[in-house]
Amino acid sequence: MDFETPRGPPVRARRNVTPAMIARNPRELAEALDEDERWLGIDVGSRTLGLALSDVTLTIATPLKTLRRGKFARDAESLRGIVERERIGGVVLGLPLDMNGSEGPRCRSVRQFARNLQARVDAPLTFWDERLSTVAVTRTLLAADASRKRRSEVIDKMAAAYILQGALDSLDGDRRRR
Repeated sequence: MDFETPRGPPVRARRNVTPAMIARNPRELAEALDEDERWLGIDVGSRTLGLALSDVTLTIATPLKTLRRGKFARDAESLRGIVERERIGGVVLGLPLDMNGSEGPRCRSVRQFARNLQARVDAPLTFWDERLSTVAVTRTLLAADASRKRRSEVIDKMAAAYILQGALDSLDGDRRRR
C-alpha cells in the first residue's frame, strides 16, 4: 500500500475511508491490516484522549500518551499525525456502555467522535466495550502505591491500553500475526 515518491521515502497510499470502514469487531479490523501496521487505542474523555499502541503482532498494548482535548480539528490533526507516524492500520475506540449494556449520552458522544474522525484520519476503526476500564486501572495503580498526582498523569493512557488489550485478547491465536 506504499508507493515511491520522486523525492524521499515511500509514503502511504490514502485509503478510501468511508463510514463502512467502521468494523463490527476487532477480527474484522485485523483482517484489514497490512503486515507492518498496528492499532491505536483511544479512550475518549470529555477533557482528554488517552492513547495506546499495539505491537505489529497484535499481541501487546502499550500506553502512549494523554492528549488534552481542545477543538476537534486540532485533536484530529494530532491523531492523524500519530496514525501516519506510527503506521496505524486500525483504531480501537473505547465505548462507554452503561452497566446494563445500553448506550447513553457518553456512547453517543463517542460514536459522533468516531464519525468525525473518519472524515480526517486514514484508518478503519472499531469499538470496544470499556465498562470498568478506569476502575481496573485505578485499582492497579493503587496496588502499585502510585500517588494521586501520578495516577492523574497516567490514568487515561493506561485506560486506553486496557481497552486496546481487551480488543487484542479477543483475537483468536490463529488470527494474530506471528
